[in-house]
Amino acid sequence: MKIELENVKPREIESRSFEIITEELGSRVFVKDQELIIKRCIHTSADFDYADNLCFSEDAALKAMEAIKAGACIVTDTQMAKSGINKRVLARYGGEVFCFMSDEDVAEVAKKNGTTRATASMEKAAAMDRPLIFAIGNAPTALVRLYELIEEGVLKPELIIGVPVGFVNVVQSKELIMQTDVPYIVARGRKGGSNIAACIVNALLYMIDDNRE
Repeated sequence: MKIELENVKPREIESRSFEIITEELGSRVFVKDQELIIKRCIHTSADFDYADNLCFSEDAALKAMEAIKAGACIVTDTQMAKSGINKRVLARYGGEVFCFMSDEDVAEVAKKNGTTRATASMEKAAAMDRPLIFAIGNAPTALVRLYELIEEGVLKPELIIGVPVGFVNVVQSKELIMQTDVPYIVARGRKGGSNIAACIVNALLYMIDDNRE
């Protein structure tokens, strides 16, 4: 069988990928501020299910971009997500990326309370006196604790990106976040991951940076 390769220059590979994504989506039309996020998640994962399972609260992306421009910081639940976020662009607006999963005090609190490190990480983040966006791609327990902190009136995030991947309490934790009055971008169902969490943050940063005067 003869295999034919596309003749695409290295610098054009990404744009050609997005052309293919657009072609395969066909006549699908998305809300303007959601389209790039959806397409970038598909680009990252090669999974077109994100065209259907990404759920956005009203004006979530717009609100998140305004928060970032006002200096909001990002809290993740994995070092992988932290490393994948474009810190240079975020820093331009005064923001930083935090992941507390490896912190000794987080490990101690988790052990003492019999919880996961992700749970303890969210509690540590809630004590920060800064506007926060949470990008959760791994731990449903992080989403559950965020839901509890919001319900208790302890925390009011600028946005929750809820895209943990897996099987145990993954679906349920995402549904909890969608019951809050906090802006959210959630991958409904079992799919997600740290790469998707970072991808969504970067899509927001790209849209902000692309619209700079």
